[in-house]
Amino acid sequence: MEQKDLPVKTVDTQTFLDAVKEMVREGRDVPVTITGNSMSPFLVHGRDRVLLSRITRPLQKGDMVLYQRKGGQYVMHRIRRIDRGRNEYYMIGDAQAVTEGPLAEEQIAAVVTSVCRKRKWLKQGDFWWEFFRRLWLNMVPFRRPVLQVYALIRRKSSGKIRK
Repeated sequence: MEQKDLPVKTVDTQTFLDAVKEMVREGRDVPVTITGNSMSPFLVHGRDRVLLSRITRPLQKGDMVLYQRKGGQYVMHRIRRIDRGRNEYYMIGDAQAVTEGPLAEEQIAAVVTSVCRKRKWLKQGDFWWEFFRRLWLNMVPFRRPVLQVYALIRRKSSGKIRK
């Protein structure tokens, strides 16, 4: 059976991610397609996927994690800062300039162990993974102007800007 012949079922995001969280808790690695734009430009809505895994090591600054806000919403962002004394985590999306937190360790459901970006699987150590994990994470005050230039270049290269 080809993929295009597979039946499609629409599921509520909350229900889906509750199931993903349970599968990860059981030790399964779960691929999930990215929705939303908060991790752009590294990960793009509908195009890219992440592999969510059980947390098996201490989390670090720059790790991408799936967490659940106190209101129940699931979010996948990077760890910007960790307060080890209080066991609190502060998160930020790659397209954002505002840090969220503190979050308790119990709110973190999974860690991203690899990503499929532009149909190529990447993991820790790959150039783009490390660029966004290290350099981009530390450029928060400069993100808005850099993203504006990036958007302008993309529009111009796609022919959407008239000369």
